[in-house]
Amino acid sequence: MKKSFLLLSLGIFAALPMARAADITGVINFKGTAPAEKELTPIKDDPTCAALYPGALPKTKFYVVGAGGELADVVVSLKGISGKSTGTTAAPVTLDQKGALYTPQIIAIQTGQKLIVKNSDQLVHNVHTKPTANPEANQVQMPGGADLTYTFDKPEMFLKFQCDVHPWMFAWVSVYDHPYFAVSGADGKFTIKNVPPGKYTLEAAHRKLGTQTAEIEVKADGVAQSFTFEPKP
Repeated sequence: MKKSFLLLSLGIFAALPMARAADITGVINFKGTAPAEKELTPIKDDPTCAALYPGALPKTKFYVVGAGGELADVVVSLKGISGKSTGTTAAPVTLDQKGALYTPQIIAIQTGQKLIVKNSDQLVHNVHTKPTANPEANQVQMPGGADLTYTFDKPEMFLKFQCDVHPWMFAWVSVYDHPYFAVSGADGKFTIKNVPPGKYTLEAAHRKLGTQTAEIEVKADGVAQSFTFEPKP
């Protein structure tokens, strides 16, 4: 009798649908007029860098807004999930120095995940991290020099990278102790993959425009959640 009951129970559990991970998708939009970007005028004082831009000087890229109001460089993440980093086995992420600018300017990685900093310029750069939770680093990188590799042990939002040789060069790296995050692209879209079913708080963070949150529930078919930012008063 016990054996029959056990077999029946196993059969029932086998027939139950297994909860599976799904994706969170969405679009980040900007409503209104974005603040004007400023020319990187200090480039003029460096003849070598000025020669890279014989026409118009590049501008800051604090508000990357598309023709339809799509907002890039927004870091979207799940709040309240900790201790689940897969960073040590995740693929490295690359931060390049090209045209005396950091590319991309906004990055998100996991704790323990490698961040590779390249120098694609024929210039000397100085990679200087300015963290609030992780140890500071300050390294010279010669033209054609070896890549620099960084890892961070603690979560931190918008950890600043700067070049002390070229004071207009900045990038910001957000570090999470889980893999559930994404950065919106030029089309404003983002996707956070393979999220376990459940209820979560989803946070969208822009370095200049602040943060927004939404309560969501991930089910088998995923969930869509968008955000709209406006200029600060």
